[in-house]
Amino acid sequence: MNANALSMNARGQARRAARSKTMDVGARAGFVARGVIYLLVGLLALRIAFSDGGGKQADRGGAIAEIAEKPFGSVLLWALGVALAGMALWRLSEALFGQAGPDGHKASKRAMAAGRFLFYAFVSYSVLSYAAGAQSSGSGSSDQQTDDVTARALQWTGGQWIVGIAGAGVICAGLWMAYRAVTRRYHKHLKMGEMTKKVRQAVDVTGVFGGTVRGAVFATAGGFAVAAAVQHEPGRAKGMDDTLRSFTETPAGPWLLVLIALGLAAFGLFSWANARYRKI
Repeated sequence: MNANALSMNARGQARRAARSKTMDVGARAGFVARGVIYLLVGLLALRIAFSDGGGKQADRGGAIAEIAEKPFGSVLLWALGVALAGMALWRLSEALFGQAGPDGHKASKRAMAAGRFLFYAFVSYSVLSYAAGAQSSGSGSSDQQTDDVTARALQWTGGQWIVGIAGAGVICAGLWMAYRAVTRRYHKHLKMGEMTKKVRQAVDVTGVFGGTVRGAVFATAGGFAVAAAVQHEPGRAKGMDDTLRSFTETPAGPWLLVLIALGLAAFGLFSWANARYRKI
């Protein structure tokens, strides 16, 4: 068998693995894990709205720490990390072989899948590292991490432009998330025909509300990064926790954060719906 045939055979095996039952289970477990994180972040944000959160961070690190404090928390963290690894591998398969659907092989779709693979791989590594005892890996403050990264970037040649462009990119990503939610573009990724009327209504409520709020949070965080670049002040950039706390400083006070918290929790429920009905 020549090298070309061996390469084609290996690629065929990889493609079959990407479409296997194991990959399907891994992807769905990943959606469950994502839902858990967003639900916990939403609950932590509610605490902040009413009592400053009791020192807890309303971000991924805070969610991980919250799980760790529960009975069998270590076991739950290992399960969460492995599930997120399943999500990362599924996104990698989409980047390599394309997504489900008629336009799933577009270069833009595969590039986005590659970016999501890197993101979920990092999150999985953080959670698993925390579960293994490296507590600074998974539960560090997103605010401090954002300040540190922004400060280093601003010291580079052209650092203000780099931070500003990155912030603008996050704003665009957030607006795109909100647009996808409002226009219900997620329908094409779900098995809508398998849902009852009540389930479809619940999916649309959580998908539109949760997705719009998620996009608004991302866009707001991007706006703070742009402000940090323009004013050359790393402290202007905010992580998830400080971004959420900033909503309490609006004229609506804590009630806007309550709305945001409910939206993030709704996106967690929407993620669980994806675990059941997503086209893998």
